[in-house]
Amino acid sequence: MKTLRLTVDPAHLETAEAQAALDTAAGILRGGGLVALPTETVYGLGANALDAVAVARIFVAKERPSWDPIIVHIASQDMLGGLVEQVPESAQKLMEAFWPGPLTLLLPRSAAVPTAVTAGRPLVGVRMPSHPVALELIRRAGVPVAAPSANTFGHTSPTTAAHVLEDLDGRIDAVLDAGPAVHGVESTVLDPCQSPMVIYRPGAVTSVQIRDIAGPVGLFHPSGELLETPREALPSPGVGLRHYAPRARLVLVEGPLAEFGSLLSHAALRWPKEGLGIMLPAEVPLPVGIAARSVFAWGRWAAPEELARELYAGLRALDAEGCTVILCPLPPAAGIGAAIRDRLRKAAHTERT
Repeated sequence: MKTLRLTVDPAHLETAEAQAALDTAAGILRGGGLVALPTETVYGLGANALDAVAVARIFVAKERPSWDPIIVHIASQDMLGGLVEQVPESAQKLMEAFWPGPLTLLLPRSAAVPTAVTAGRPLVGVRMPSHPVALELIRRAGVPVAAPSANTFGHTSPTTAAHVLEDLDGRIDAVLDAGPAVHGVESTVLDPCQSPMVIYRPGAVTSVQIRDIAGPVGLFHPSGELLETPREALPSPGVGLRHYAPRARLVLVEGPLAEFGSLLSHAALRWPKEGLGIMLPAEVPLPVGIAARSVFAWGRWAAPEELARELYAGLRALDAEGCTVILCPLPPAAGIGAAIRDRLRKAAHTERT
């Protein structure tokens, strides 16, 4: 299969080039094909969410296990009618506050939703992305779009079309290239049907924001041990034990910002310098004496939105440099920092210093 790379400037959807690219991509989706599309979080691998055969192709292309459910993207609340049985009052409040945007709501699925989308669970994750290209593509296709991240399963999520092609070139029909993602980490996933509500995956919409709009909310804590290969379907997208991982071994370094220089120096002693990569915040000078294969200028520690936006790009860049070990500071949990910590911990699994 040859993967088409269709370029769209999100600021100029009226151009003939953009119109043609969107029409081509929408036609592929309607015909049961796979299109990687930009969202404000990461690039997603889209298929017609109501076409069981098309959804199955997502799992094949990504090498994704059937126990991991996927999120459905819509362009208007009218599309909910064919996907869910009911919308709780709390969910309606959150839609009005955060849609379009990086918030996924787990809602009672209708019979029209293929079993594979929810991994057999009774709730389907739905969100309305705010990216203009994603919204226009879904509108033109006229169908809800199931779209997990457009990468091979477990690998670092893609924030550019180039990242998509690194993993999926030749496996999917097309990618819509609209430049880098804005947020850089996946959406918040929330179950508003429970009381208190439950966040299964933190993202750009924080627990404080959710609480202010719709009331009490807590973080998901598994009742038993999480396994890399679960014995049953996961309750939500984004809660797998090991996920978002670079090919290199990821080692997390935690401590106060003022001590990161010495902490990185100490951690670097454990690994051969020839394969060492470092995710380095702007406020932390590279410690004297550290010889690394590559250093990625991550962003400002004081601006966690920058760290989130560049997180996956940095991990992929260090992979591309041939690093075998990546040292990465672990940001505080405030705001979107909670989402960064979640992704890094799942990417590293047990590698911390």
